[in-house]
Amino acid sequence: MCGIVGFVNKDNEKENIIHKMADRIKHRGPDDAGYYIDDSVALGHRRLSIIDLGTGHQPIYNETEDIIVIFNGEIYNYKELTKELKKHKHKFTTTTDTEVLVHGYEEWGSDLPSKLRGMFAFAIWDKNTKTLFCARDPFGIKPFYYGKFRETFMFASEIKAFLEHPDFEKELNKDALPLYLSFSFNPLDETFFKGVYKLPAGSYLIYKDNEINIQKYYEVEFAVQNNSLEDAVNKIDQIMQDSVKYHQISDVEVGSFLSSGVDSSYIVSLAKPNKTYTVGYDNLEYSEISYAEDLSNKLGIENKSKIISKEEYLEVVPKLVYHMDEPFSDPSAISLYFLSLMASKEVKVCLSGEGADEFFGGYNTYLENIDLSWYNKIPYFIRHGIAKLLELTPEFRGRNFLVRRGYKLEDDYVGISKIFSERERDKLLVSKGSIKNKEITREVFNKNKDENNLNKMQAIDINYWLVADILHKGDCMSMANSLEVRVPFVDKEVFNVAKTLEMNQKVAKNRTKLAMREASKKVIPTEAYNKRKLGFPVPLRNWICESPFYEEVKEVFTSEYANDFFDTKKIVKLLDKCTKNKKFQYKKVWAIYSFLKWYEIFFIKENYEGEENV
Repeated sequence: MCGIVGFVNKDNEKENIIHKMADRIKHRGPDDAGYYIDDSVALGHRRLSIIDLGTGHQPIYNETEDIIVIFNGEIYNYKELTKELKKHKHKFTTTTDTEVLVHGYEEWGSDLPSKLRGMFAFAIWDKNTKTLFCARDPFGIKPFYYGKFRETFMFASEIKAFLEHPDFEKELNKDALPLYLSFSFNPLDETFFKGVYKLPAGSYLIYKDNEINIQKYYEVEFAVQNNSLEDAVNKIDQIMQDSVKYHQISDVEVGSFLSSGVDSSYIVSLAKPNKTYTVGYDNLEYSEISYAEDLSNKLGIENKSKIISKEEYLEVVPKLVYHMDEPFSDPSAISLYFLSLMASKEVKVCLSGEGADEFFGGYNTYLENIDLSWYNKIPYFIRHGIAKLLELTPEFRGRNFLVRRGYKLEDDYVGISKIFSERERDKLLVSKGSIKNKEITREVFNKNKDENNLNKMQAIDINYWLVADILHKGDCMSMANSLEVRVPFVDKEVFNVAKTLEMNQKVAKNRTKLAMREASKKVIPTEAYNKRKLGFPVPLRNWICESPFYEEVKEVFTSEYANDFFDTKKIVKLLDKCTKNKKFQYKKVWAIYSFLKWYEIFFIKENYEGEENV
């Protein structure tokens, strides 16, 4: 796991700039640094040494040193690819997975990414053709940002590296804010920094002759098969054993995160690492420590845990805002930060259970397709009328379901994490959103128009929520602590099994991830295979109306710069409502607060002179 930076231009002064860009993200790779500079390009690499500790220094070159690569991630099938490439007379000088990229590019060109099994973001410079070839893994586990400013094309693992380039022009992308308030993350390819883009998951980018060309090489597509539940369970069992084995390839010790739920319990029960790590809170309703300790004891492995206090949670928020690069509204990101900090003191690599919910049908919202399917039998015009009426009322238990089911899925569903409706957000914003939510999701829905509603929902959540929230926070919070996190569920071979499942193999009456739970039951020695999802929960709904949270949030809500974006009287009123109705308001309050805190750090204080100052 590493950090990469680079830029293409004709300027002569490259060395100092590329060093500053790489140093900005040195937390991603504190073990080593490497650079390549010529008249056209500058490449920088920060290394966290995991595989081939001795000769894995980057950049890495081909035999004639005219193909150069810098790489962030892991290629799990690199040994098989190395054997194949050697048959084609390619000569290897290291045992690192990185070297398959230079020889693979020579052999397969733009078909290279589709050959890879792993998590990756890389850039290859071809000196002969003056071509930059970049790619990102199929599900977007590893980040890749790019932009063109003046005559400079630049890229990096984190946006903050661009701040060190003199050609970078920092400007807020105002189109992102309304969408963020609905989706709970920025669903656009363009980031909150205008002109800075995320390379879409499963895509490659070619930069040549001042032109940017982006192509998709991987699509999330379902291929449902008529298999029995027993066959589905056996296939999941086999592929998860295979995936965990590949994800444990390392020259350093591999630990694992462990919550109380089935996902991480399944990973730990298969991998049996020597060390597992758990976080919790004083409030037992939000703590998973006792469950994690029970599983670890039964497996005979070590578990270390930490109780996160209200005070240290709030204290670390500015640092996390800095590391996330864009506004985040998911409070569990802070749990992941403390979890990664604890683990990084002992290991360099941890396994984690992200992706199981999106692939195998784990969210309670998905149950509506089974448990509450009767409501869809009511004529649409009646359901729609009820939804329109309830949109005008305060929130109450069941309201969100009635509103949601009063619209066609394609018109309303933006993922399991929706916070504000368009109507709600426009009431609070100074500038209304110019992009409708369904304009963002339309392409994915169209590609899956013949699928059942559950598959459509999963397609949205895999393409947006999984990439922009789940995997993004995992990468940022682990890399902030120089820790590599691997996600065995988020693997293209695992998805090749998951995409074949029928609806009743994913959800049943009051039960999610049915087939996957049955597969995990074979190896988990506790009742965790049947436990409802918590996923390192946070008691934020209780804290946000108490000191010091309330005072901090109100100070930000009433700041001068908050007036540039929000009707501050209305957002303060929303905060005060939260003290009376915690359940339905705290996520909305936290989303607004997180954006304003991000804006304060990157645009008001401009306090990004180094992590130690944040």
